[in-house]
Amino acid sequence: MSLRFAVVVALFGTSLSSVQAQDPSPADDARSAGYLQAILERELGWEPGTYALQVRAGIATIGIHVNDRAVREPQVRRLVGVPGVTGVELVDDTDVRAGDAFIASGGGLPGLLGLSSEDIAYPQGDVFEPLLADPKTPRFFASLRHYDTPDAETTGAAVGFGESFGLWKRSGRKAGDGLQVGLSAGLFAQFDLETASADLINADYVVGVPLTWREGRHAARLRLYHQSSHLGDEFLLAAPTDRINLSFESLELLYSLDLGAWRGYLGGEFLLHRDPRDLERWGGHAGLELRGTRELFGGRPVAGLDLKSWEEHSGALDAALSFGIELDSAQRARRTRWMFDLYHGYAPHGQFYDDRIWFAGFGLQLAF
Repeated sequence: MSLRFAVVVALFGTSLSSVQAQDPSPADDARSAGYLQAILERELGWEPGTYALQVRAGIATIGIHVNDRAVREPQVRRLVGVPGVTGVELVDDTDVRAGDAFIASGGGLPGLLGLSSEDIAYPQGDVFEPLLADPKTPRFFASLRHYDTPDAETTGAAVGFGESFGLWKRSGRKAGDGLQVGLSAGLFAQFDLETASADLINADYVVGVPLTWREGRHAARLRLYHQSSHLGDEFLLAAPTDRINLSFESLELLYSLDLGAWRGYLGGEFLLHRDPRDLERWGGHAGLELRGTRELFGGRPVAGLDLKSWEEHSGALDAALSFGIELDSAQRARRTRWMFDLYHGYAPHGQFYDDRIWFAGFGLQLAF
């Protein structure tokens, strides 16, 4: 015997106009679903993922868990008067899963990805948390470093200017989940502080289009990006060298898994176009991160280990380690990190990609 339970709330105030009007279109249903979702979550406090909603031909069907019926059934009466809705039907969660005609927060691929029906323009943040230790993560930072290179040891400064900007997001069934498209860009530059005018050594420009996704502990990023690298004029004048016009487009895929305060990620990338043309194409990428929850020195401890391996360097490992303290505002909208950085491997600074180096540094990172 089915457990289905239905309560139909008639909209008496609009009954006459409903009889005379044509059947609502799919666009009208989608608009009404947005109104209902806003009421359920913002006014009634229903958590995303604890219900399923569909509006078809003006009839709203809401699926809830059977144990929530006693509390939520009276609340459904608050939905009377929503434009475009001629009735509200409450069904048990068992029927939500079993009904062939019922789509719980999106069917097909959206359902598989855990997506809802809500679209957001210019979303804040990203569903794929930026990598803490990757030297090429677009962010604002400044770091004082000591470099040991095949040519010399020197004290230098590294700065970065960049950010990821969300363009569109399809929300998930739970807060923080969803599918997002954005634009990311960054500039990474290094200066030699032991020269008279703090010569600019190298600058890398990175711009890309990331497609990111999250459902619960699982997240992924597919990114197509371009990098070009340029030597500083003062560096070229002081130390004439054969200039390498390093430039490439790459397709990157990363998967990450959250385990409490820990996060691990694994993936790789493939160079689609490259200059020089004899660059090998494949690269691997993995890492481990800790975002602490206990207070330490007025903030929270954070740490990341980022590992890369390129076919160009016969699989040799490039390791970047960053650790420090993260401070933030009450809303966590703006954050600063004081970080120690250690690196050993082939240089992440474009023009010197064939030099094996190490550096140690300390600096400040900003997050918006």
